Amino acid sequence: MRVVLAILARINSLVFARQRGAVKISDYLKAPLIEFLDVSTRNEAINALIDRLDAEKKLPNREVFRKAIFEREELVSTGIGLGVAVPHAKLKGFKDFFIAVGIQQKKGIEWNAIDKAPVRLIFLIGGPDHRQSEYLRILSQLTMAIKDPNLRKILMMAASPQEVLDSFSKF
Repeated sequence: MRVVLAILARINSLVFARQRGAVKISDYLKAPLIEFLDVSTRNEAINALIDRLDAEKKLPNREVFRKAIFEREELVSTGIGLGVAVPHAKLKGFKDFFIAVGIQQKKGIEWNAIDKAPVRLIFLIGGPDHRQSEYLRILSQLTMAIKDPNLRKILMMAASPQEVLDSFSKF
């Protein structure tokens, strides 16, 4: 657990040293992109979130995005610890960043996370490939937020997308 927190702290310190302006995670969250999951595998969770994004017209090309997400996952697991995974892809054709949230309230999902804990909170990030610094700011702010055990607990107990949105109001 210490290793996970140290890695997250290092990401935050590197990003904040370079960033010009803070981002708010709540600016990237939308109720239709929050999915309460009941799946058995990592692939099912990712596919459910991609389906949600596609239904909300967030993906210029669903299959290209899906392929990029799974290729990234094969390089190294996006299970960052604390029961959280952050699959992501930056591609041409995206105008803005977005975050789809998956909450697995029942049994956690095996994700090969850095701390070997099952994943119950998934933040799937997508956006343009030419805005790396903004992506790093989003990732930094998200990792700072999810280090908060109270936030993770609130997210796991949420009963609606609005409760999830409200929990991120200060982030």
